[in-house]
Amino acid sequence: MTAAQTPAAVELRGLTKHFGAVAANDGVNLCVEPGTIHGIIGENGAGKSTAMKMVYGMFRPDAGQILIHGQPRVWNSPSDAIAAGIGMVHQHFMLAAPYSAIDNIVLADEPRRFGIVIDRRKARRRLEQLSQQYGLAVEWSRPVEDLPVGVQQRIEILKLLYRDAHILILDEPTAVLTPQETNALFANLRKLSDQGKTIILITHKLREVMGFTQRITVMRNGKVTGQVETASTSPAELATLMVGRKVTLDIHVPTAQPREAPAIEVHGLSLAGAQAGSRHKLTDVSFTVRRGEIVGVAGVEGNGQSELIEAILHPADPRCRTAGVVKILGRDVAAWHGSKTRDLGVGFIPEDRQHQGLLVERSLRENFLLGRQRECQFSRAGFLRHRRIAATATRALEQFDVRPRDLWRRARDLSGGNQQKLVIAREFQFEPSALIAAQPTRGVDVGAIEFIHTQIVRARDRGAGLLLISSELDEILTLSDRILVMYEGRIVAEFRRGAVSERELGLKMGGS
Repeated sequence: MTAAQTPAAVELRGLTKHFGAVAANDGVNLCVEPGTIHGIIGENGAGKSTAMKMVYGMFRPDAGQILIHGQPRVWNSPSDAIAAGIGMVHQHFMLAAPYSAIDNIVLADEPRRFGIVIDRRKARRRLEQLSQQYGLAVEWSRPVEDLPVGVQQRIEILKLLYRDAHILILDEPTAVLTPQETNALFANLRKLSDQGKTIILITHKLREVMGFTQRITVMRNGKVTGQVETASTSPAELATLMVGRKVTLDIHVPTAQPREAPAIEVHGLSLAGAQAGSRHKLTDVSFTVRRGEIVGVAGVEGNGQSELIEAILHPADPRCRTAGVVKILGRDVAAWHGSKTRDLGVGFIPEDRQHQGLLVERSLRENFLLGRQRECQFSRAGFLRHRRIAATATRALEQFDVRPRDLWRRARDLSGGNQQKLVIAREFQFEPSALIAAQPTRGVDVGAIEFIHTQIVRARDRGAGLLLISSELDEILTLSDRILVMYEGRIVAEFRRGAVSERELGLKMGGS
């Protein structure tokens, strides 16, 4: 068979899937050539993950066909897809945190001696060969919870390679990776592609699909709106296909007019010992965020940013016991707990929405109300004012384009990006005077990024003081009026807007 006649690695014909009255996929057609890196992009809730979960056997289509290397296939479960050489790395890693890399990779497919005892030596020999072949270095015996997120990503990929997957589906693989880890991941994906593997990359990041794919499929509202060769398109064209309107990729941020009044003050902040899972303590951290300015904190994750947030928001927690002074809106909060700090008018967008920002098994309505259920606008004489709650929550979900807008749907049922927008809607709706935003656009699409960035700037111009912590250098450079660089628990550099390049900032983040 000639190259021109080689069947597609994955082909979808009229694939349709409904969840109740909602059409998650509506007649989806796409074609992925073997041995390529193929991007699938679209807004949050566009149907990208649903389509690929059908390819992986997690959902069964209501209509349409899935063809693998030209053969129509029907899966009863992911086990069928795995047996056919298809693997998927999900947006939220599916790893058993207390167990080693080897145990996680071989789980449910363990080599055994005499059919009884797990043969870890045999497993390790095989994994070391795969690691060397594809450049995926891993510390095999350490518990996964002690490994950096980038290494956990490699473990997920090795799980697929261990099972001889030749089609690898990666769902938002860089949502929790630093720029350095992202570059390492794509270097590894190129090696996989060069050796004949087919990579399907689900993402919302235009830079990634433009830099690392050969072909791109764009989805919106459950349908394919375009399939283009990467070399012949542009970020602006892709953004329009994704959102259905022209998107401003470079937001204009006017010069800040900061007030003298400080929103957040930190003086001599130190954390005596690193928390579990952290690499660095805090050492003599001092800075001020004035009302009406955005102060960005840049740094490779794990260099004290999480501890800084905890020390500001929960200074009285024994796990965050610190030396130094923390003031918020002029009040010394050293002896305060988080709920009292929030009552001052402090907003918080956490870096991990699922574990720190949402009760995923509860409704959107309950999550929107979270932490504010005792406020007089929502409660009277100990009873909730349900109509006001519903009206306020509905208005916020519409304003921030959270989909679907069913107040009684569980937060778990939303896509990752819509979960993030729910958190953003809750925090901005009440116009905080001070806001700590950690990874505010993690896992959201280009249209939502534009909207969130606009809201951050508006909050600044309204007089709020914002502490922005982000691993996205573009975000830090675009939004920050001043930039602090954290390395090994210290502030090692400070720059004003426009006074530092991305390269110089990256070197400072690495300790140079």
